[in-house]
Amino acid sequence: MAEARVIPLHGADREAPRRRRGAAQVRAHAAAQHSQPPQPSESPREQEQAQGQLHEPVSAEPAPWERHLADLLNFARRRIQGDYEVDEFGFDPDLTDHILMPPLKPLYEKWFRVETIGMHNVPGEGGALIVANHSGTLPLDATMTAFAVRADHPKRRHLRMLGADLVFKTPVLGALARKSGQTLACNPDAERLLSSGELVGVWPEGFKGIGKPFKDRYKLQRFGRGGFVSAALNTGVPIIPCSIVGAEEIYPKIGDIKALARLFGFPYFPVTPFFPFLGPLGAIPLPSKWYIEFGEPIRTDVHGPNAADDPMLVFNLTDQVRETIQQTLYRLLTQRRNVFLG
Repeated sequence: MAEARVIPLHGADREAPRRRRGAAQVRAHAAAQHSQPPQPSESPREQEQAQGQLHEPVSAEPAPWERHLADLLNFARRRIQGDYEVDEFGFDPDLTDHILMPPLKPLYEKWFRVETIGMHNVPGEGGALIVANHSGTLPLDATMTAFAVRADHPKRRHLRMLGADLVFKTPVLGALARKSGQTLACNPDAERLLSSGELVGVWPEGFKGIGKPFKDRYKLQRFGRGGFVSAALNTGVPIIPCSIVGAEEIYPKIGDIKALARLFGFPYFPVTPFFPFLGPLGAIPLPSKWYIEFGEPIRTDVHGPNAADDPMLVFNLTDQVRETIQQTLYRLLTQRRNVFLG
């Protein structure tokens, strides 16, 4: 009787070679593993990290409004507990940094778009006297300069500004000026600040500068009698000329109502294209483009201890500072293409 023949299923003849090759690969891999030295076994933590099952906690960065709210709460706590300092001039740095300075930031960055030049000429420590031109009908140029030094200087220094009598006689404004570090523009106060290593700012043109008509813009007025030079000579600090372009156009002064100025005790009562005709809206400054350039320091410690008693030296240094600022203004104006776009 013929023996039955087994007929393989479809495809079995093709799978056999694959099984044989697979078995050979398994034997070769086992032999290789046996010949290698044993590797240290991974810890469960390492195994979880390798498998992507362990996730490190990520600390979420607080939102800007959360940081601002935290700063305000900390400020309020310090005020309640009396944990702040005020110097002999009434300067309150904690109040200045957290209450008085922040509202100026959008005006500085977005409205006037202030660009600073030569900030490296402002020393990081020690006394120095910044001397700048004055303009703009209202003294916003002084405020923006102080903000620039605080915001853009690597050491974030405070600028102690010297102001006129009228500033400190005005209710509320006088108290805020003292709190922000300002003091009376007189030699004794200026020399005390400079001797203690403070950065002091002065605008020698005074009301003649900020109150001049628009047709005289960027033409420097008289720099007084050189009192700021005497203060620098007596303390041996450098004088830093500062030139400000852009402030002349924020309130173009085209007239002056002298009767109202006498009535309110002001040095002038300005008339601009928008004030007083538009009322409070006319008090909004025009968004001119600003540049503030700090020039190279002028040394005063090379003239000896009694140099301030030499009127010719005082006059020459005053004229040198004034001429440096004037020439820098002309240069910046020639580089400016547009009042509002820069």
